[in-house]
Amino acid sequence: MSNNNQYKKLIGVAGIGWAFDAMDVGLLSFIMVALANQWGLTPVEKGWLGTINLVGMAIGATLGGTLADKYGRKPVFIYTLLVFGIATAGSALATTFAIMFVFRFIIGLGIGAELPVASTLVSEHAPQNVRGRAVVLLESFWALGWIIAALMAYFVIPSSDYGWRIALLIGGLPAIYAAVIRKQVPESPVYLETKNLKSDRQAIINENFTVRDLFTKYSRETITLWTIWFVIAFSYYGMFLWLPSVLVGKGFTMIRSFEYVLLMTLAQVPGYFTAAYLVEKWGRKPVLITFLTGTAISAWFFGASDVANQLLIWGSLLSFFNLGAWGGLYAYTPENYPTMIRATGSGAAASFGRIGSIIAPFLVGALIANEVAYQNIFLIFTIAIFAGVIVLWFVGKETKNV
Repeated sequence: MSNNNQYKKLIGVAGIGWAFDAMDVGLLSFIMVALANQWGLTPVEKGWLGTINLVGMAIGATLGGTLADKYGRKPVFIYTLLVFGIATAGSALATTFAIMFVFRFIIGLGIGAELPVASTLVSEHAPQNVRGRAVVLLESFWALGWIIAALMAYFVIPSSDYGWRIALLIGGLPAIYAAVIRKQVPESPVYLETKNLKSDRQAIINENFTVRDLFTKYSRETITLWTIWFVIAFSYYGMFLWLPSVLVGKGFTMIRSFEYVLLMTLAQVPGYFTAAYLVEKWGRKPVLITFLTGTAISAWFFGASDVANQLLIWGSLLSFFNLGAWGGLYAYTPENYPTMIRATGSGAAASFGRIGSIIAPFLVGALIANEVAYQNIFLIFTIAIFAGVIVLWFVGKETKNV
């Protein structure tokens, strides 16, 4: 096991990579607005850009985990940073929707592969008594990345007709970062130990725990987690990838909408850390139920609002509660399964959630194209989240101190 200084340093190193991921996802939401103005993209085409990015992330998550188990956490972490960094910078040169579409898929592959590998790397370096806190600190960098994206959107993208290209070139920094840190990232000690397991021991592990157990011995846990992952991913990517576009659709200028999203994004930070603190005070279920309910209510009022002050209030609450729910979910998920099936169970839940994230951006684009009112669009997210709350309340179990 690595010493304290090493795992703390790794949180910062991997956390910056995590922030780059969030920055890229956040930039996409703003760039869709700019491309709609310059290229005349329809709402359906904007939806496809968001969807193909998330399809890439879903595939990348599976590939990244498989490659990390085979070749190690460190090389996969470094190379995935290179992939999405180079692809992001390359997308700055795109001249058509088709070219941007291909780049967004490649970017998604890199981000999707890097996220789970980064969290695994930190988790396997941290001492057991602070492992959960270490992963929570890593995940908090997501809010930082979104704030940076919002700042770039406000100050860089509107600066000229090429502002969005400049933002994407800046988004290519992960490639440079990967080259700089390649010697500073230590390999996971758990991976180094595990890869030396003898075949007979591995056979015992495989015999005792199978994927089928997710749907037999742990069906209650699986139903709960798959539902919550789906509704959170569905609502997050459906709402936040479209947030700047929705504000423009409500009558605000591009610059004003970017300013409002920046202010709303700042609320993600206290939301995340509030949830991270309360999971140890209240328990996992109460925190998730509270923050999911807050997300659902905020989504409804945000969709129904047209006045700037109301949009800022409900948009900020939406950011606060939604990211707080993510924090609670990351703490809750691995505690539902025993050690030998934990990675499989957690990964399966996250993968199922990706289905929701893939559907949502395209669905919103199609609804906007058919002139469905924003209030009704956000009502869909409200209903979906409340459905998740009901499942969690009646089916989910509390895992604090278990």
